[in-house]
Amino acid sequence: MPDQPQRSGLLADLDEIIIESAAITQRLKQLGQEISESYRGRELIVISIINGAIIFTADLIRQIQVPLLLDCIRVSSYRNATAPTQAPEIIDSIRLELQGANVLLVDDILDTGNTLSRVASALSEMQPASLKTCVLLDKKTRRSVAFEADFVGFEIPDAFVVGYGLDFAERYRQLPCIGVLNPDRQRSNQRA
Repeated sequence: MPDQPQRSGLLADLDEIIIESAAITQRLKQLGQEISESYRGRELIVISIINGAIIFTADLIRQIQVPLLLDCIRVSSYRNATAPTQAPEIIDSIRLELQGANVLLVDDILDTGNTLSRVASALSEMQPASLKTCVLLDKKTRRSVAFEADFVGFEIPDAFVVGYGLDFAERYRQLPCIGVLNPDRQRSNQRA
């Protein structure tokens, strides 16, 4: 087996790349088609949980072929850790009116289910006509509440991943792929 090319820059902080950029692009096209078919003939309101889902959402909505509006919601739970340090708290809510609307809630990763279930519950109280969820990554092994996404990009193993919007201490979001962060980097939120 040939030697793997040496990774440089932020990519060198990854133990392995589990989803290449090309695979993400291909899956986004498929998700866009699935969502477009699901909402054909209807307008859609996309709600993105930021900061994590901002890159995924931006690329995903360009693949959706139905009229849509976009809003964002900000939730805090991780801080500078690799596991949630507090219960999900909505710290900045949406501005659009959801009553009677078709809503798609988008997040980067579904692991414990706490964040998505909390936000979905808050949005349900606004009485949308329908509410579905879409996640880039699904880490089923970490689920602590009964919650499943309607649209899923990839199912991944129980590893701490970064890239394509996912971060550690607000770093690594700009990586074009998704990779497992080296444990040494998980213990420090400082770059060498």
